[in-house]
Amino acid sequence: MLSQTVVDSLFPADLPGSEHWEYRYPPRSLPAGAEVTRFSPSPTGYLHIGGVYVAMIDLDIARNSGGRYLVRIEDTDQARVTEGAAEQFAEAFDYFGLDPDEDELTGSYAPYTQSARQRIYLTYVRELLRQDKAYPCFATREELADIGERQRRAGARPGYYGQWAIWRDAPPDQVTAKLDAGEPYVVRFRSPGMAGVRVSFTDAIRGELTQDDNRNDAIILKSTEPRLPTYHLAHAVDDHLMRISVVIRGEEWVSSVPLHHQLFDALGFERIRYAHIAPLMKQEGGSRRKLSKRRDPEATVSFYMEQGYPLEAVKYYLRGLANGRLAEMPLPEALAEPIRLSEMGTAGPLVDLVKLDDISADFVATLSGKEIADRYIGWADRYDPELAQLVSAQRPLALAALAIDREGVPNPRKDLRKWSDFRTVYGYFFAEIFTPLTDPADSRFGGLAPELVRAIASEFAVNYQPPGPVTDWFGQVRELAAKLGFAPSKKVYKQDPDAYPGSIEEASQVIRVLLTGTRRSPDLVKIAAALGTGEVLRRVQAVLD
Repeated sequence: MLSQTVVDSLFPADLPGSEHWEYRYPPRSLPAGAEVTRFSPSPTGYLHIGGVYVAMIDLDIARNSGGRYLVRIEDTDQARVTEGAAEQFAEAFDYFGLDPDEDELTGSYAPYTQSARQRIYLTYVRELLRQDKAYPCFATREELADIGERQRRAGARPGYYGQWAIWRDAPPDQVTAKLDAGEPYVVRFRSPGMAGVRVSFTDAIRGELTQDDNRNDAIILKSTEPRLPTYHLAHAVDDHLMRISVVIRGEEWVSSVPLHHQLFDALGFERIRYAHIAPLMKQEGGSRRKLSKRRDPEATVSFYMEQGYPLEAVKYYLRGLANGRLAEMPLPEALAEPIRLSEMGTAGPLVDLVKLDDISADFVATLSGKEIADRYIGWADRYDPELAQLVSAQRPLALAALAIDREGVPNPRKDLRKWSDFRTVYGYFFAEIFTPLTDPADSRFGGLAPELVRAIASEFAVNYQPPGPVTDWFGQVRELAAKLGFAPSKKVYKQDPDAYPGSIEEASQVIRVLLTGTRRSPDLVKIAAALGTGEVLRRVQAVLD
């Protein structure tokens, strides 16, 4: 065992004791049953939608119990920190309504970034070294590789333990000599685990689990500067001092629970509750796999922001993945109902964008035209500024367009699923970005002869009557169709297709394509009314010019 003098020489002379941090971060004064949760992303790349999923659950559990929800950036792996990741996290939290209850300026348990908490961790590493619950390890990369190879040949479990832990029981003078020589070292936790021992714990989602106890002497302090801890020690210290009551994290950490319990015990902390969540999955053919940031665009949070999914729709969808009962409720009730850890499954839920699109379309259909315009402009100011400016400048036109087949009807349109659809669904209303059709042979005219397309456009333009209280707007279409030899109905056309160039539907479709650029659009009369006579004639006459 190293002397306290040697141990203390490894740390700053002014490093406070653990009692300082216990006083600095006292137990919280919260109501009985209040949960304190934390979402702890690592700034090593774009935020995964699974991160939003976990953060949403963290927030819900805390808020519905009268507790607190925190965001703590886990950046102790400095080599993997990606520039701009923290800023992207903050933007995503704001977009999805996941801002924490505490921050660096207002929180009593700051700092909330692990790299800024180095002195705290060093205090507890020193405590473990003083109590011989940890030790310096000077094993080189080559020595560790040799140990791994010998374990493989011997059929032994890999790791740094027992006879393979070559510095665990090294004589103090040998350790001191290495320290005096300035040799690089890590600090390893001295695991109390024994071979063959099984331990049990209760997971808040999975119930009672039993595993082999941890025997590995895990690294708790790295050798490189700045001297920062590994996740194992950092999360134990932070969750204790921030007074977290339940840690909600991915199922990949289940196997680490025995080690983490050993660390809590060694540090004199009360053990924490864990809830291990199954990962979000994707269906691929006949199999399922984890949703991947490398392979799946929908895995990144930026995808949902760029596509412009309404927040309520995404929250409703994710909450339904967490608790199936919420997916069966109407959206307002589902957003108000609490999420329950006990109702979360152990099989990863499938992410289905088709279902999300349907949910989003249903939600948008409940909004007024004014709400849609306001929300769209808020999104498009960043993602489609050209159209955002047009919608703002021509708000009456935008509201008239949004009212078509939406307001005052029992089944409003559902072709607007997300804000990125707006340009396709409503862009043709704005003359500045609409390109009139000039080619009568365009495939959107359904294969009609170019001369017929021109004839329809000419007749329509010459005799055009704008929509009004006494105007039979479609009557003019029927008249030009009859004049040009089109059948009065689809049924009549099918009875003798050689006698007609098409039915009135084909003639009407030409007008629709000329006005909107698409064969699918809502009420054509209302579109013409919104566009106005001048714009209607400009678009129709383009194919003649």
